Amino acid sequence: MMKLWLILCLIALDLLCIFAAGQGSENPFGSTNLDSTSLRGDIYYLPDGTSSLPDFSAITPVGSIYTKVLDIPSRSFTSGFPGVTDRFEWFAIRYTGVFNINKPGDYAFRLFSDDGSRLFIDEKMIIDNDGIHATRSVSGDVYLTQGKHSIEVDYFQGPREEIALQLFCIGAQVRWRSVPLVLRSGGVLLLSRVLAGVLMA
Repeated sequence: MMKLWLILCLIALDLLCIFAAGQGSENPFGSTNLDSTSLRGDIYYLPDGTSSLPDFSAITPVGSIYTKVLDIPSRSFTSGFPGVTDRFEWFAIRYTGVFNINKPGDYAFRLFSDDGSRLFIDEKMIIDNDGIHATRSVSGDVYLTQGKHSIEVDYFQGPREEIALQLFCIGAQVRWRSVPLVLRSGGVLLLSRVLAGVLMA
């Protein structure tokens, strides 16, 4: 009983931190406040009519934002990016960061988006959810060794005005619900202390 109570408390703490991480930002995609412990999202303009993720190497970002959590459920978006641009359609964001795995093993990721998105870990594509579409989820599995790993999430928004971008992870052998990925102090990515075996440094 005590062990179950402790697990429930840790899950509640994780969810509280997820909620807090998403507060205080003028934009659901992130803030312009420089934060080295967060994912960095570079923003790009796209031509009207774009139907898939761009070749990011061929375009120049117009600004950057920072976020500790990718957890934007389906919603309307017309505010643009305060301090960067007022554009709220035909844009792309490339998020990059580094996370640490303390417990090696199989991890399952799920990426929700409206419109297209992709997930790369250690430069390998794990999830392809590209294209113009309503909110849709795609899952992918990967074995992660102990130590640091790079992460990249590419996203684009086509025509106005519905958006969504959520990234979840769970240890593949644990039967529990996923929680959004969150960055903590030191640039360490906390997927879930209980569910995925990822610990803060």
